[in-house]
Amino acid sequence: MMQKRRQFIYSAATMAAGTALFGCSSTKKGMDSPVISGGGDIDKFGIQLYTLRDVIMDDPFGTIETLATYGFRQIEGFEGDQGIFWGKSPKEFKSYLNGLGLEMTSSHCNISENFEQKAADAAEAGLSYLICPWIGPQKSVSAWKDVTDKFNECGEICRKNGIRFAYHNHAYSFVPFSGMIPQDYMMENTNPDTVDHQMDIYWVVTGGADPVEYFEKYPGRFKLCHVKDRMADSDERMASCTLGTGIIDYPRILKQAKEHGMEYFIMEQERYDGTTPMDAAKDGATYLSKLKFA
Repeated sequence: MMQKRRQFIYSAATMAAGTALFGCSSTKKGMDSPVISGGGDIDKFGIQLYTLRDVIMDDPFGTIETLATYGFRQIEGFEGDQGIFWGKSPKEFKSYLNGLGLEMTSSHCNISENFEQKAADAAEAGLSYLICPWIGPQKSVSAWKDVTDKFNECGEICRKNGIRFAYHNHAYSFVPFSGMIPQDYMMENTNPDTVDHQMDIYWVVTGGADPVEYFEKYPGRFKLCHVKDRMADSDERMASCTLGTGIIDYPRILKQAKEHGMEYFIMEQERYDGTTPMDAAKDGATYLSKLKFA
């Protein structure tokens, strides 16, 4: 599953023929059944579009329009075969989302190819962040230093374009390695003026760490988070489940997240059991709209 995701994220960003293939004539499915705000403690929340990977390729704009009816006000993209903006120009995509009451706050992307152009495009589209979604376990401390050097370089490129850079963690960065914790090494060796971090709370828990301890240890460094739940009674690494039905104590964790500088709350789901991606998105939006901090 993870290998499939990495291949999906790092597929070539070919923009050719995108506008013709995915024009503005969407199906607008679901537009008549909006989810009403539940009065929770999170004013705005988003969704990582990778959650809809099994359906969005067939109808990206119809899918996005349906998400707007669920109560999402923010989306986070990923880099697929049609690029980050689904074949539209950055300005076209921004205008399209604005017409739906949505904003694209961030996108995952391959930082090893054409990053300067991606940063310029992201700024033009109104994004606040470009995010590295995966680097994988490194084999030496010097290799981890190369990683942080690359992140600092990306951060500077983003700064020059008026946006910011962040890294999205997985479980491997919380596993002790050569006398250190890689996540701590990255936090302490990236420039806080240009590099932030996106905490995938699911992967922190899966890696055996406590999200709140990291908020307290590095206040203000985690500006974005992935809100993704984990099944109870499962030792499997891929145990993602419908938000609100798992074991992660989000009322407590998200309260602490916000108090320590978290700005963007983005749901994601990678595994489906007896539900569909769109139903999972709708259930997640309902959960977040009602969530009260504990």
